[in-house]
Amino acid sequence: MLNYLRHDGVSRIAGEVDAVFVFITLIGLFFFLITQGFLIYFALRYRKKKRGEETETPYITGNRWLETAWVVVPSLLILAIFIYGYLVFRDIRTPPAGAAEINVIVRQWLFEFRYPDGRRTINEVRVPVGKPVKFIMTSQDVIHGFYLPAFRVKQDILPGRYTHLWVQPEKTGRFDIYCTQYCGVGHSNMRAVMVVMGGEDYEHWAGLEEEMSTLPLAKRGEELVEHSGCLACHSLDGTVKVGPTLKGLYGRRVELADGTAAIADDTYIRESILEPNARIVKGFPPVMPTFKGTIKDDDITAIIAYIKTLK
Repeated sequence: MLNYLRHDGVSRIAGEVDAVFVFITLIGLFFFLITQGFLIYFALRYRKKKRGEETETPYITGNRWLETAWVVVPSLLILAIFIYGYLVFRDIRTPPAGAAEINVIVRQWLFEFRYPDGRRTINEVRVPVGKPVKFIMTSQDVIHGFYLPAFRVKQDILPGRYTHLWVQPEKTGRFDIYCTQYCGVGHSNMRAVMVVMGGEDYEHWAGLEEEMSTLPLAKRGEELVEHSGCLACHSLDGTVKVGPTLKGLYGRRVELADGTAAIADDTYIRESILEPNARIVKGFPPVMPTFKGTIKDDDITAIIAYIKTLK
């Protein structure tokens, strides 16, 4: 029955968390049925009698065994729930030895992932299936959250401190990451994705940077736009999202919130990436995070080259 009620988690820990909730739910359901059964029984048994059929209810001063039972039994159940929950919590908080470490630097409103080999990604983290991964997290501004619902794990991310959580995926796929602490006007758009890859696919991706360096500039820019979180807020087909569309952007006259205008040339696009709130586009909120210190100059050049192709 536990397997039937359990959610389709993607890790051992997820299954253990589900089992705790199922255990608590079944206990609650058991006592709910008992109490409702007694409620119905007493409502019928001691309902108002017809005139002349009234009898006095026996005067009961107490029942030591009953009183002991309704104190001891719930106490033991609460203790069992606590111990079961603690054992699972201990597993959640204790990463196995040898877990790969990925640093997570967050700020309004993005997740930056830094790998041991120096590689950096924005709003997307890739991990191999079947291997434990430990995320070491800190914030550069306010309190954020790191929530992987499919894995049943969540951790607050605090400025000036390091917190951590770990996962060991058992299935490949794409799994959403959400910020769970209100962190400003862009909070609802602060999302990322964890891509769990098979061993060979992950090794191929790990060596992809060298391959990207040989790609044509615009093609490299396309890869960067797709994997840096840009498409969460900007479209490629003219659709208006949280931010302006990238289609036809280059060379266009852009109306700004302060009443002025600018031409979307190389300098404008570079400034929009590094200092996004310097010149806010009219009709859009100032929610884009800065990529200063995150993205390299060569990558900015490649992104600009790609935007030029989006006619």
